[in-house]
Amino acid sequence: MAVSANKIHLSGLARKLVLDGFLEEAAAAEHHQKALSKKMGFLPYLVENNLVPASDIAVSASQEFGVPVVDINSMEIDIDIVKLVKEDLIRKHNSIPIFKRGKRLYIAVSDPTNLMALDEIKFATGTNTEAILVEQDKLAKVVEKALEEMEGGLGDMDDDDLEDLEGLEVADESTPQADDGGDEIDDAPVVKFVNKIMLNAIKKGASDLHFEPYEKYYRVRFRIDGVLMEAARPPISLAGKIAARIKVMSRMDVSEKRVPQDGRIKLKLSKSKSIDFRVNTCPTLFGEKACLRILNSDAAALQIDMLGYEDHQKEQFLENLHKPYGMFLVTGPTGSGKTVSLYSGINIINQIDVNICTAEDPVEINLAGVNQVQVDEKTGMTFDKALKAFLRQDPDIILVGEIRDLGTASIAVKAAQTGHMVMSTLHTNDCPQTLTRLQDMGIAAFAVATSINLITAQRLCRRLHSEYREPLDLPHDSLLDEGYTEEEVEKGVKLFEPVTGNDDCPSGYKGRAGIYQVMSISDASKRLIIEGANAVQLADQALKEGIWDLRKSGLQKALQGLTSLSEVNRVTIE
Repeated sequence: MAVSANKIHLSGLARKLVLDGFLEEAAAAEHHQKALSKKMGFLPYLVENNLVPASDIAVSASQEFGVPVVDINSMEIDIDIVKLVKEDLIRKHNSIPIFKRGKRLYIAVSDPTNLMALDEIKFATGTNTEAILVEQDKLAKVVEKALEEMEGGLGDMDDDDLEDLEGLEVADESTPQADDGGDEIDDAPVVKFVNKIMLNAIKKGASDLHFEPYEKYYRVRFRIDGVLMEAARPPISLAGKIAARIKVMSRMDVSEKRVPQDGRIKLKLSKSKSIDFRVNTCPTLFGEKACLRILNSDAAALQIDMLGYEDHQKEQFLENLHKPYGMFLVTGPTGSGKTVSLYSGINIINQIDVNICTAEDPVEINLAGVNQVQVDEKTGMTFDKALKAFLRQDPDIILVGEIRDLGTASIAVKAAQTGHMVMSTLHTNDCPQTLTRLQDMGIAAFAVATSINLITAQRLCRRLHSEYREPLDLPHDSLLDEGYTEEEVEKGVKLFEPVTGNDDCPSGYKGRAGIYQVMSISDASKRLIIEGANAVQLADQALKEGIWDLRKSGLQKALQGLTSLSEVNRVTIE
């Protein structure tokens, strides 16, 4: 309801919003004072606190100041036009150039009273500036996206963070390099671009970087919280130079482009902090694809309570961890957190009276008090050779990064049967399949049954942001179809789904949580293994014993509000 103008003592946009009935006079004055106290503009304050819809503000402002209003989402933003204005000015005024006609530059603004923005941009670019009014929330997203594209390009990439990089150190200095590709290696813009991409990946908490050449374009993608997202699109003509730069940093053979290569990069961020990257290149149809895995041991949480085990699962985990001998296996796909789970266990039993030896490829987490060996196929240091050496090193605990073949599996099983605790990982889907997989590799059923104490299968699902989630209502039958029991549905199943499109958290998810199946090998399961039972029969036995499968564990995480049902379906439905 509109308010009489005679009672209004406000001016400008605040007065107009009161007249149009979007705010009460007292409320407008109060919000105006709060915005000033927080050193914010009145308009951004209203939008950020959801006090007036951004679309209504834009219409009122357009009428008040006679500035045309447009829907910026319907426009195609030309990055070359955006680059006419420096990044610091765009961020300072939350304003962005959207098109140019002759010497006139049209600037998208959400606050038409911000004359300083137009004047500073006019002075910096030497053009005449004119305001185009857009909605505050839409403008913020467009600005952020445009700036990300600018960062991904090879133009002016000056960044204070780049100055913090003291240099790049290479883990293996002995690997020979070819002299080929000198022009590609020394291309300064490419060097800056690769450094900045790596730094941005670290800032955003990515686990992997993908540099991918295609026929008509080149893209860089980050894997964040288990999901790939596009980070940059440099020109396709630079594909060879980017690949060469990465290979030089990784101490690979630059001249060899026909076969896959493995390497490692140490990115030194400061005198006391560095981050390692495991690098693999693979020749594709249109050039070499490079994949970089970030090995940030500082980011690993080695506390059992932080991993997300349910109480009964944690109890089984700890009980089997302290057994004097046997095998303790963690299984799951690449990137599911297996190494962190193993090292969380190692961290608990890492005491002065325990000798722990590990063989890994690569060593991802450095832990004082643990004898860690880097497996290197080139020098002949394989998993099975490391294991044979460990057995002569008076070990109490042996950790094998991964059981890949029969040789490694045989030695690991024998060690577990002769008084040692052996911890390792496999790539299988769940616990019952792990038991049959070892037999498929050639391990006798009796040896599998008598050597394994515990298997943990796990996945990582994205965690809902506590501030950007909303309730999800599903009918009774749908909840039963998803896997909830009649008893759970009767008690009340409260689920949440992400709220997308927020500037702070666009996906509605932040971080990840673990979903686990923890299976101790009971006497009944041992008998089934010896009798030659398949994975389905072993899974049925586990269900009889009350062992949660991954699906059940995921549904409980959704019930606790930690994640969404759609995310559980993404990581657990086969």
